[in-house]
Amino acid sequence: MTEPIVAESTMDDSIAAQIERAVAGWEGVTVNLHRFGGIEFRVGRRELGHLHGNRLADLPFPVRVREELVRAGRAEPHHIHAESGWVSYYIRDATDVPAVIDLFRLNYDRPWADAARRHALR
Repeated sequence: MTEPIVAESTMDDSIAAQIERAVAGWEGVTVNLHRFGGIEFRVGRRELGHLHGNRLADLPFPVRVREELVRAGRAEPHHIHAESGWVSYYIRDATDVPAVIDLFRLNYDRPWADAARRHALR
């Protein structure tokens, strides 16, 4: 009996890798190591947010936006700085990937991001 042939994937399909592929593909976005572990996404000097492995995403927003996101159940107050504009999203499994990408996109599409993208592309 022969062993089945299993194709090896050349791409990491972890939750973090799926999110990274999506967010890093947007114009002007760079990916760097985050100072507290994981990876961060930036447009110019502005951080869009960061991932702590496959289980936690943290993103900065104005407090008003954070309040709306928490009220709508789209995120939780930041796990350490709950009174700031930062939000945390606890990733349970791969079904949460679209929701996390949507939060990064919401931050990417904010008006300051347009100016930062234009500056980063110079």
